[in-house]
Amino acid sequence: MDNSKRPYKTNVYAGLFPKNHVVKAIFLRVALDTPLDTLFDYRWLISDAGDQLMGDTAPIQASIPRIGQLLVVPFGRQELVGVIVDIRESTDVPEDKIKDVIAIRTELTPLLPDWMALAQFAADYYQRPLGEVALPALPKNLKAIKPVSLQRNLKKLAKLSAENNAQPTTEPDLNAEQQAAVDQITGETGFATHLLFGVTGSGKTEVYLQAAAKTLALDELSQILILVPEINLTPQFEAHIRTRFPGVMLSTLHSGMAEGERLLHWLAAHQGQARIILGTRLAMLASMPHLKLIIVDEEHDPSYKQQEGLRYSARDLAIWRARQLNIPVVLGSATPSLESWQGAQSGRYRQLNLRERAVKNAVLPVVKIINLEREKPSDGLTPRLISSIKQRLEKGEQSLLFLNRRGYAPVLACDACGWISQCTRCTANLVLHKGDHRLRCHHCGLEQRIPRSCPTCGNIDLQPLGRGTQRMEEILAAIFPDARVFRIDADSTRLKGSAAAAFERVHDGDVDILIGTQMVAKGHDFKRLTLVAALNPDAALFSQDYRASERLFAQLMQVSGRAGRTAQKEGGNMSEVLIQTRYPDHPLYHALMAHNYEAFAQDLLQERQQAQLPPFMYQALLRAEAKELQQAIEFLQQAAAWQTHVGITMHDPIPMTMTRVANVDRAQLLVESPSRPALQAFVKEWIIALRSFKSRVKWSVEIDPVDI
Repeated sequence: MDNSKRPYKTNVYAGLFPKNHVVKAIFLRVALDTPLDTLFDYRWLISDAGDQLMGDTAPIQASIPRIGQLLVVPFGRQELVGVIVDIRESTDVPEDKIKDVIAIRTELTPLLPDWMALAQFAADYYQRPLGEVALPALPKNLKAIKPVSLQRNLKKLAKLSAENNAQPTTEPDLNAEQQAAVDQITGETGFATHLLFGVTGSGKTEVYLQAAAKTLALDELSQILILVPEINLTPQFEAHIRTRFPGVMLSTLHSGMAEGERLLHWLAAHQGQARIILGTRLAMLASMPHLKLIIVDEEHDPSYKQQEGLRYSARDLAIWRARQLNIPVVLGSATPSLESWQGAQSGRYRQLNLRERAVKNAVLPVVKIINLEREKPSDGLTPRLISSIKQRLEKGEQSLLFLNRRGYAPVLACDACGWISQCTRCTANLVLHKGDHRLRCHHCGLEQRIPRSCPTCGNIDLQPLGRGTQRMEEILAAIFPDARVFRIDADSTRLKGSAAAAFERVHDGDVDILIGTQMVAKGHDFKRLTLVAALNPDAALFSQDYRASERLFAQLMQVSGRAGRTAQKEGGNMSEVLIQTRYPDHPLYHALMAHNYEAFAQDLLQERQQAQLPPFMYQALLRAEAKELQQAIEFLQQAAAWQTHVGITMHDPIPMTMTRVANVDRAQLLVESPSRPALQAFVKEWIIALRSFKSRVKWSVEIDPVDI
C-alpha cells in the first residue's frame, strides 16, 4: 500500500518536544469563497502544554478550534479567510498534500450553529457552494488576512457605554387596528408569519416600533432585525428608532457604508451589543445571537431579491430564519407580493389589516385619470396637471411628479436619416445626460460625448426623443420659474449622503415641486405633499414580463400614498393623484382609483393559477453568456437535452430581453415544476451534469427568478 495515500492520523511532531508534551493533529473542514462545491481539509496541531509551541512548519496550540471560527489558510499561491465547518481526527487527504492552518481568529467569537445552519440552507436551496454563501455574507474587512481592522473595531466596541435601557420614550396612542396588530405579533410565543396589510399612511411603522418595544422588554438580551428595501429609506427609519429607543444600541447594515463602519456595526450585532439591527437585504445574513423578532418593511419590493452572486430573497430567508429560531416575522406592505398574499389567503400567514390612515382626519387621496387621447400634453404635461401644480404653489403645498426614467432623454436621434444613439456594446440605447454633456449606457456604463453632428449623415440638428427626469426638471423650471423644482434619482444622489440630504430638503419644506423615479415612491412621509402625478406609466401595461402589472400597481399605489398623509389644512387643497394615460379603461387603473388592492390581487392570482405561473408554479432559470449568441443557445440546448424528469417542464432556450450587455451575448432556459422538492432535486443533479460539460460558456442557475 502506498503510504502517501493513507489517511493521515499519525503525529509526526511527537518526537520534537519533551516527553511530557502530548502533541496531536486534528483536521479542520473549511468553507472558502470559491466556485468549487466542496469543503477543504487543513491540519491544526494542538498540545497539552499551556503555552504555544512552534514546530518545524506550523504553530502548535494549546487551544482547540471551534466550529464557526474564522481562520486564515493557504490556498494555491494565496492566503484566504475561511470558516470552520467541521472538526475531525482524520482526513482522506494524503499526508504530503495536507496543508497547515496559518492562523485562527481567536479574538472573534465563533459564528453560532443557527447562523451556520442558515448559511447551509441558503447554499442548498439556491444551489451554491457553502463558501460562496457564508463568506460573502461577512464584512470585507473581516476577511482581511491581517486582523488590524477587526482588532481596532473590537477595541472601539469595548470602550462604548454598556448602557442597555430598552425603555421607549413616550409612545403615541394606537387606533384599534394598530393595537390589535401589536397584540397579535407579541401576544404569542413561537413562530408565526404575520402579513401586516395596511393602506399607505396607516401607521405600520408605529406598529413595528411598539411591537419592538414589547419584544425588547421581554428579555434584556433580545435583538430585533428590521429590513428596508433601499438604502435611502434607512436614515428616516434610523431617526424613528433612535428617537424612540435612545438607550439602545442600533446597528445599521447596508452596502453604502464604508467597510470599517460596516464591520463595526456587524460586530455590534454579532456580539449582542446592538439590540436593534436595521438594514437592507444583506442584513438578513448578519450574525445576531439573540434574535427574537424580524420585520420586513415593504416586503413586496423586488429589491429584496439579490440579482448577482448568490441570488437570494431576503424576505424568504427571513421567514425561514424565523421558523428556525421559533420567533415571529412580520411582513408589512400596502401592496403585498402575490406570493405573500396567497400565503395569507391559504392560511399559512396571519393577515393583520390596517384599513384607515393613522393620522386623525387624514384620508386617502382621490385618484383621477387624465386621458391623453382627449387632453393633449405639451412637453409631457397636460393643462389639467399644470393647473393642479399651480393650485399647490398658491397654497404653499408640495407636488410630486413620478417618472421612472432617469437622464435627460432616452435617446438622441437624427430626423434626416433615422440614426439613433445606440450602445455599441449592448442591445440598448445611449441615454442623453445633458448636464454632463454625455451619452451614457445605463447597462454597461459606456459613455460618449454628445456628437456635434449625426455620425451617419452629418446633420447638425440632432433631437432628444422622449423625456427623462432631467428634462422634466428643466421643463418644470421654465413653466414655474419662481418655484423650487428639485430632482431625486440615481444620478442626483450618486455621492455618499446626498440621498439623505435631498430627502431632508423635501421634509424641511425647501422644495415646491419634486420630480423623481421610484426612489421617491415608497416609505417617505412628506407632510406638505398634496399632489402626486404619474407621467408615463403605460409602458409596463404591455410588458412581456408577467410580473410587470403587479409591479406597476405597487409602484403607483406606493407613490400615490405619499399624498395626504396629514389632515387637510383649512383652506388647503384636497389630496389627489393624477395618472396620465392613453388607456383610461384599463382594469389596473380602475383598481387604483378604488384603492382596491384586494380585488386586483385576486384577479391576478386567478390569472396566474390559470396560466400555471408563480406562486402556483416553482421556477429555476439557467442563464448562459458567451461572445456569440449561438454559443449560448447551443449550450442551453445541450443542457435541455441532458435528460427528462417526471414533473419537470423544460422550455426552449431563448435570447434574454436585453440580449447583449458589455459585448457579451446572453440567453436563458426556464425550468418549471408544480413541486418545489421535485424542482430542487432535479436542479441539484442538473448542476452536477452542467459542470461536466466542456464549454467556454459562462452559466449560472437562479432559483425563484423574478426577472425572466
